[in-house]
Amino acid sequence: MRAIAAIMVFVYHNRKYWRYDLPFPIMRFISEWHIGVTVFFVLSGFLLAYRYEDSPLDSKKSYLKYILLRIARIFPLYWILLSFYFLDTHYSKDVDTYFLQYSLLYSLFDKYSISGIVQAWSLSVEFFFYLLAPFLFLLLKKNWTYCISFLLGLFLISYSIGYGLHEYNGNPKGFLYPLKFMVGNTFFGRSMEFFFGMLLAYFMKQTKGTELLTKLKNPTFYGGILIIIFTVSIAFFARNNFVHGVERWEGRIIHEFFLPVAIALFFWGLISEKTWASKILSTKFFVLLGNASFVFYLIHLSYFNMKLKSYFYLPDRNFVALWICSIIIYLLIEKPLYQWCRNLISKIK
Repeated sequence: MRAIAAIMVFVYHNRKYWRYDLPFPIMRFISEWHIGVTVFFVLSGFLLAYRYEDSPLDSKKSYLKYILLRIARIFPLYWILLSFYFLDTHYSKDVDTYFLQYSLLYSLFDKYSISGIVQAWSLSVEFFFYLLAPFLFLLLKKNWTYCISFLLGLFLISYSIGYGLHEYNGNPKGFLYPLKFMVGNTFFGRSMEFFFGMLLAYFMKQTKGTELLTKLKNPTFYGGILIIIFTVSIAFFARNNFVHGVERWEGRIIHEFFLPVAIALFFWGLISEKTWASKILSTKFFVLLGNASFVFYLIHLSYFNMKLKSYFYLPDRNFVALWICSIIIYLLIEKPLYQWCRNLISKIK
């Protein structure tokens, strides 16, 4: 599913090349394939909650090892690519936000949100979730309303900070401001996508929850249909090919509260049913693409892609070439580097 999500984001980012060739309804549908990021977020919510629950909170050492593993998962490769970007001054000239870029804090500022490795803004959203995930699952186990209330409180606090700075000094760098930016680009605005993934993991851990899930008939089929329906519904609120349906509040509500439920239902179908979809996605080929999808996500846009285009630019927008590069980087750099970090972290006493 990571591979599918990464491909959706690739098509979304390259949609401008087909803007005048495809019928408007199809183009509008593709223009909402940014939902590939939502797939990532729901999946992260499910996987972390299912694997860790609230165990990292057992002790300070447990939480430290958990966070270090999460850092090792996303930062090393990102830092390597970002360093190449900064060293290549032909592409990074006039960029001086080194600390914000390396710490991923740049994605909290509207002014810097399209700088550096642009798509890495989602890594910041992911990492905020990593920090809070064990605590959120603890709240979820106590009562789902506690978890929702906490996330709502975070949203209101972050918006108040951004709005307060705007009233105080204009907030020239757009820290957690304006509202559209905060809702679309920060964890505080997109936390519900993780929540529904966590909710699926919670149901699967509980007897009553499992009984409820098993009553759902054909979850793969209906989850997939609902994903399409909600994506089309979001696209309905877009005025033209140059804007998104989520820019309207109706589209944003569907995106944050209905689409993640459909994705979680589809995941349950993949887990519980033997279908053609589960068979295809569990093949060695798709597993390899899934493993390499993080690299693909980081290189399909921004510096690496632009550098690759300077050497050759194939009719498929370098789609196949980028996947080949992703697999090579995964096997030779990301995988051994992550394993080395894991071995180091495991030695913490």
